[in-house]
Amino acid sequence: MFSPFTLEQAADALKQGKVIAYPTEAVFGLGCDPNNEKALIALLEVKQRAKNKGMILIASSIAQVLPYIELSQVPKDRWEQIQQYWPGPYTFVFPVSQQVHALVKGQYETVAVRVTAHPVACALCEVFGGALVSTSANISNDEPCRYGQSVFEIFGTSIAGVVEGEVGGALKPTSIQSAVTGEIYR
Repeated sequence: MFSPFTLEQAADALKQGKVIAYPTEAVFGLGCDPNNEKALIALLEVKQRAKNKGMILIASSIAQVLPYIELSQVPKDRWEQIQQYWPGPYTFVFPVSQQVHALVKGQYETVAVRVTAHPVACALCEVFGGALVSTSANISNDEPCRYGQSVFEIFGTSIAGVVEGEVGGALKPTSIQSAVTGEIYR
Protein backbone atom coordinates (compact mmCIF):
# COMPACT_ATOMS: atom_id res chain seq x y z
CA MET A 1 0.00 0.00 0.00
CA PHE A 2 1.28 3.47 -0.96
CA SER A 3 1.93 5.64 2.10
CA PRO A 4 3.79 8.87 1.30
CA PHE A 5 6.79 10.07 3.31
CA THR A 6 6.76 13.28 5.30
CA LEU A 7 9.69 15.63 4.73
CA GLU A 8 11.21 14.50 8.03
CA GLN A 9 10.95 10.80 7.10
CA ALA A 10 12.52 11.54 3.72
CA ALA A 11 15.40 13.53 5.25
CA ASP A 12 16.06 10.71 7.72
CA ALA A 13 16.16 8.18 4.87
CA LEU A 14 18.56 10.41 2.92
CA LYS A 15 20.86 10.71 5.93
CA GLN A 16 20.85 6.90 6.16
CA GLY A 17 22.09 6.65 2.57
CA LYS A 18 18.80 5.64 0.99
CA VAL A 19 17.14 6.64 -2.28
CA ILE A 20 13.82 8.49 -2.18
CA ALA A 21 11.45 10.09 -4.69
CA TYR A 22 9.95 13.58 -4.49
CA PRO A 23 8.03 16.04 -6.67
CA THR A 24 9.90 18.66 -8.71
CA GLU A 25 8.94 21.32 -11.25
CA ALA A 26 7.83 18.90 -14.01
CA VAL A 27 8.17 15.29 -12.80
CA PHE A 28 8.97 13.23 -9.73
CA GLY A 29 12.67 12.94 -9.09
CA LEU A 30 14.77 10.19 -7.57
CA GLY A 31 17.23 11.58 -5.10
CA CYS A 32 19.93 10.79 -2.61
CA ASP A 33 22.79 12.38 -0.70
CA PRO A 34 25.32 13.49 -3.36
CA ASN A 35 28.17 12.80 -0.94
CA ASN A 36 27.20 9.20 -0.14
CA GLU A 37 28.75 6.71 -2.57
CA LYS A 38 26.54 3.83 -1.43
CA ALA A 39 23.44 5.93 -2.08
CA LEU A 40 24.70 7.07 -5.49
CA ILE A 41 25.35 3.47 -6.55
CA ALA A 42 21.91 2.41 -5.32
CA LEU A 43 20.24 5.23 -7.27
CA LEU A 44 22.06 4.31 -10.49
CA GLU A 45 21.11 0.65 -10.03
CA VAL A 46 17.42 1.29 -9.33
CA LYS A 47 17.17 3.68 -12.29
CA GLN A 48 19.32 1.43 -14.51
CA ARG A 49 21.34 4.50 -15.46
CA ALA A 50 24.88 4.43 -16.87
CA LYS A 51 27.57 5.62 -14.45
CA ASN A 52 29.12 7.97 -17.02
CA LYS A 53 25.99 10.10 -17.58
CA GLY A 54 26.24 12.36 -14.53
CA MET A 55 23.35 13.66 -12.42
CA ILE A 56 21.75 17.00 -11.57
CA LEU A 57 21.89 18.47 -8.07
CA ILE A 58 19.08 20.58 -6.67
CA ALA A 59 19.20 22.89 -3.69
CA SER A 60 17.04 25.31 -1.76
CA SER A 61 19.61 28.13 -1.86
CA ILE A 62 22.70 29.27 -3.70
CA ALA A 63 24.71 28.59 -0.54
CA GLN A 64 23.84 24.88 -0.84
CA VAL A 65 25.31 24.62 -4.36
CA LEU A 66 28.51 26.61 -3.79
CA PRO A 67 30.51 23.64 -2.39
CA TYR A 68 29.95 21.72 -5.65
CA ILE A 69 30.88 24.35 -8.23
CA GLU A 70 34.10 26.10 -9.22
CA LEU A 71 32.77 29.65 -9.29
CA SER A 72 36.19 31.15 -10.13
CA GLN A 73 35.81 29.76 -13.67
CA VAL A 74 32.48 31.51 -14.29
CA PRO A 75 32.56 35.04 -15.74
CA LYS A 76 31.22 37.58 -13.25
CA ASP A 77 28.49 38.84 -15.59
CA ARG A 78 27.25 35.26 -16.21
CA TRP A 79 27.13 34.59 -12.46
CA GLU A 80 25.08 37.75 -11.95
CA GLN A 81 22.62 36.62 -14.66
CA ILE A 82 22.33 33.11 -13.20
CA GLN A 83 21.46 34.47 -9.79
CA GLN A 84 18.52 36.33 -11.33
CA TYR A 85 17.06 33.02 -12.57
CA TRP A 86 17.25 31.30 -9.16
CA PRO A 87 15.24 30.05 -7.48
CA GLY A 88 13.47 28.72 -10.53
CA PRO A 89 13.23 25.95 -13.12
CA TYR A 90 16.66 26.66 -14.61
CA THR A 91 19.57 24.23 -14.46
CA PHE A 92 23.10 25.49 -15.10
CA VAL A 93 26.19 23.43 -15.82
CA PHE A 94 29.24 24.59 -13.86
CA PRO A 95 32.86 23.49 -13.67
CA VAL A 96 33.06 21.03 -10.75
CA SER A 97 34.72 21.56 -7.42
CA GLN A 98 36.84 18.81 -5.92
CA GLN A 99 33.92 17.93 -3.62
CA VAL A 100 31.80 16.50 -6.47
CA HIS A 101 31.74 12.70 -6.39
CA ALA A 102 32.77 10.95 -9.61
CA LEU A 103 29.33 9.32 -9.90
CA VAL A 104 27.62 12.75 -9.77
CA LYS A 105 29.77 14.27 -12.52
CA GLY A 106 29.97 11.11 -14.61
CA GLN A 107 32.30 11.47 -17.60
CA TYR A 108 32.32 15.26 -17.33
CA GLU A 109 34.36 17.88 -15.48
CA THR A 110 31.12 19.76 -14.89
CA VAL A 111 28.08 19.45 -12.66
CA ALA A 112 24.50 20.52 -13.39
CA VAL A 113 22.81 22.39 -10.52
CA ARG A 114 19.48 24.08 -9.89
CA VAL A 115 18.17 26.18 -7.04
CA THR A 116 14.59 24.97 -7.09
CA ALA A 117 11.48 27.02 -6.49
CA HIS A 118 9.30 23.92 -6.14
CA PRO A 119 7.94 24.18 -2.58
CA VAL A 120 8.28 20.49 -1.67
CA ALA A 121 11.70 19.98 -3.26
CA CYS A 122 12.93 23.21 -1.68
CA ALA A 123 11.60 22.23 1.75
CA LEU A 124 13.19 18.78 1.42
CA CYS A 125 16.61 20.33 0.79
CA GLU A 126 16.08 22.57 3.81
CA VAL A 127 15.09 19.71 6.14
CA PHE A 128 17.91 17.52 4.79
CA GLY A 129 20.34 20.42 5.18
CA GLY A 130 21.91 20.46 1.73
CA ALA A 131 21.78 19.78 -1.98
CA LEU A 132 20.35 16.53 -3.33
CA VAL A 133 20.76 14.43 -6.44
CA SER A 134 17.74 14.94 -8.68
CA THR A 135 17.22 12.60 -11.61
CA SER A 136 13.84 11.83 -13.12
CA ALA A 137 11.87 9.04 -11.44
CA ASN A 138 11.85 6.44 -14.18
CA ILE A 139 13.80 3.52 -15.49
CA SER A 140 16.30 5.03 -17.96
CA ASN A 141 14.68 5.85 -21.31
CA ASP A 142 11.12 5.34 -19.97
CA GLU A 143 8.68 8.21 -19.41
CA PRO A 144 9.24 10.00 -16.07
CA CYS A 145 6.58 9.71 -13.38
CA ARG A 146 4.31 12.67 -12.66
CA TYR A 147 2.49 11.07 -9.71
CA GLY A 148 3.69 9.59 -6.44
CA GLN A 149 1.51 6.52 -6.88
CA SER A 150 3.20 5.82 -10.23
CA VAL A 151 6.65 6.05 -8.63
CA PHE A 152 5.54 3.57 -5.97
CA GLU A 153 4.14 1.19 -8.60
CA ILE A 154 7.39 1.21 -10.61
CA PHE A 155 9.97 1.20 -7.82
CA GLY A 156 8.13 -0.25 -4.80
CA THR A 157 10.55 -1.23 -2.04
CA SER A 158 13.64 -0.63 -4.18
CA ILE A 159 13.51 2.95 -2.86
CA ALA A 160 12.91 4.04 0.73
CA GLY A 161 9.77 6.04 -0.04
CA VAL A 162 8.00 8.80 -1.93
CA VAL A 163 7.52 12.31 -0.52
CA GLU A 164 3.96 13.54 -0.56
CA GLY A 165 3.20 16.33 -3.00
CA GLU A 166 2.43 17.27 -6.57
CA VAL A 167 4.74 18.19 -9.41
CA GLY A 168 4.83 21.79 -10.55
CA GLY A 169 3.15 23.08 -13.67
CA ALA A 170 6.10 22.66 -16.04
CA LEU A 171 5.25 20.36 -18.94
CA LYS A 172 8.89 19.74 -19.93
CA PRO A 173 12.05 19.17 -17.89
CA THR A 174 13.94 22.29 -16.83
CA SER A 175 16.21 24.02 -19.31
CA ILE A 176 19.93 23.24 -19.03
CA GLN A 177 22.62 25.67 -20.08
CA SER A 178 26.31 26.35 -19.57
CA ALA A 179 27.07 28.65 -16.66
CA VAL A 180 30.29 29.70 -18.41
CA THR A 181 29.17 30.36 -22.00
CA GLY A 182 25.36 30.46 -21.87
CA GLU A 183 25.12 27.67 -24.47
CA ILE A 184 21.73 25.95 -24.19
CA TYR A 185 21.93 22.14 -23.93
CA ARG A 186 18.20 21.43 -23.42
